[in-house]
Amino acid sequence: MQVPLLDLKAQYAPLKEETMKAVSEVFDSQYFIMGPKVREFEEAMEAYTGAKHALGVSSGTDALLLALMALGIGEGDEVITTPYTFFATAGSIARTGATPVFVDIDPITFNINANQIEAKVTEKTKAILPVHLYGQCADMDKINEIAKKHGLFVIEDGAQAIGAKYKGKDAGTLGTVGCFSFFPSKNLGGAGDGGLVTTDDDELFAKLEKMRVHGMHPKYYHQYIGGNFRLDALQAVVLSVKLPHLNDWHEGRRRNAAFYTKAFEKCEKIITPREMNGNYMIFNQYIVRVPRRDEVIAGLKAAGIGCDIYYPVSLHMQECFKYLGYKQGAFPEAEKAASETLALPIYAELTTEQKQYVADTLISLVESK
Repeated sequence: MQVPLLDLKAQYAPLKEETMKAVSEVFDSQYFIMGPKVREFEEAMEAYTGAKHALGVSSGTDALLLALMALGIGEGDEVITTPYTFFATAGSIARTGATPVFVDIDPITFNINANQIEAKVTEKTKAILPVHLYGQCADMDKINEIAKKHGLFVIEDGAQAIGAKYKGKDAGTLGTVGCFSFFPSKNLGGAGDGGLVTTDDDELFAKLEKMRVHGMHPKYYHQYIGGNFRLDALQAVVLSVKLPHLNDWHEGRRRNAAFYTKAFEKCEKIITPREMNGNYMIFNQYIVRVPRRDEVIAGLKAAGIGCDIYYPVSLHMQECFKYLGYKQGAFPEAEKAASETLALPIYAELTTEQKQYVADTLISLVESK
């Protein structure tokens, strides 16, 4: 049996006709950059997330970069974040000229350990950038408490967390500004790159809106140095077709996660994800810890089961961040997660037979030695 890590074709098939109609309308209009379709999508995202303002942008990476730039973060500043995440989180901080300051992760959620943040705050710290990894929100009460005490911005990296909730509130509405990705593998994925920035701050939104188009308003008059961070109309309409189905896809992933977790109860060697109290996790990935991880991955792939490692090298050990001066052992929980975790297929369209095959195969591989 073949079980891919992600099967976008299964998601696309029932939406093909509606998607092609929406795309055709954009081609007929020849209005490809920004415009009414983008604004319609932004309004839909405001309604979905509960954010006062939502701004479509060119990617999740650009969402982070734009947010940092709009908050005036740059040379000489420090931003506290996690070393266990996709590169864009810390890469965007570095691109502004600011310094990423890492804090180790919680071993259960894989999110930044909020209890270790305050010790890293200095007079140079301007923001905390938590990541809602794998679709579960970080400990935002504690993070916001620290931010308020020290006068810091909170920039949520919700790239994997569109629709995730923390104590009844949506990811992206829990801090100063929220950043999302619509990369095709996300729960809400486009037909290419795309992203979103959310905020309740009117003044900040006005600045974000200008900086999305090179700091320009009106045309050819530039108040700020921004960038080309625009969302294409084609991406907006594809995402608009998908959005009404998003909550059903979340629930499908949650059911699949519950299936796996129940199946793995019989095997103590497999450590399964845990949804923390007050959280609604959307399982952008289903991550397990296993012994002999690399051998297990080889066995899964030989059995036709897609799997991957998120993430094999913590950011503090990446070559490009050598200048920060971190050494092996600096963040033991992040390093341990990098050596033990793997992602299993979790998309909503999985069949019961596929899930059972994944579970049985993984248990067999883990218990084989």
